[in-house]
Amino acid sequence: MAVTPGLGLALLCLALVAAATLVYRLAHLGSPAVVPAAAGRAVLQLSLIALILAAALRHVWSAVLVLLVMFGAAAVTSARRAEAGRSGTWLGLAIAAGITAVLPATLLSGVVPIHGVTLVSIGGILLGGTMTATSLAARRGLDALTQRRGEVEAALSLGFPDRAAHLLVIEDTAVDALIPGVDQARTVGLVTLPGAFIGVLLTSGSAVQAGAVQILVLIGLMLSQAGAVAVTVELVARRRVHRARPH
Repeated sequence: MAVTPGLGLALLCLALVAAATLVYRLAHLGSPAVVPAAAGRAVLQLSLIALILAAALRHVWSAVLVLLVMFGAAAVTSARRAEAGRSGTWLGLAIAAGITAVLPATLLSGVVPIHGVTLVSIGGILLGGTMTATSLAARRGLDALTQRRGEVEAALSLGFPDRAAHLLVIEDTAVDALIPGVDQARTVGLVTLPGAFIGVLLTSGSAVQAGAVQILVLIGLMLSQAGAVAVTVELVARRRVHRARPH
């Protein structure tokens, strides 16, 4: 089973965009232009990435290059979402820590074949989930340092070192950042059917193989996200990552 590009797909997508735009207008959900603008951007971006991946997935080295570009985009996105300015570049270290805890072992174990499609598909899923957890941990950690500054100063006045005083208000936010990944693992198959499962099911037709891939991805994500969040908390506690100062 596959979706075939063509006139039918184009007409269906246009109809769905028009319907969503109408709902936006009738229900006063904001500017109706949001839907066609977002849809147009998605079409352009996915068309471009499809052309790039068609060439890149033929070789392992080119797939690695694609992953590096994706990693750079993830690091920049996390820094922007955390509103950490230049200090947000340290979040790339957190994302890298999470990914390297999972991807090398996954590939070298022999469980997953090493080729371009595997690298980009599994690596991309791990990057996306790890980026989200890193962004949440950094943003909420920095928010906590601002909103609970009094608690930090009280701890400092009692003789706590800077790192320990910051950790007092940051550690709870780290738990919050991991909730989406843990919830996804708990509800998979009952509430949602994730993209990796659907993708393998559509291409191979084997529900067992699709389930095996999804189990590997979900467990890998929990480790990758935990590692990234742990490093993020440490970076925020040590003030390596901090809120960007207004000019």
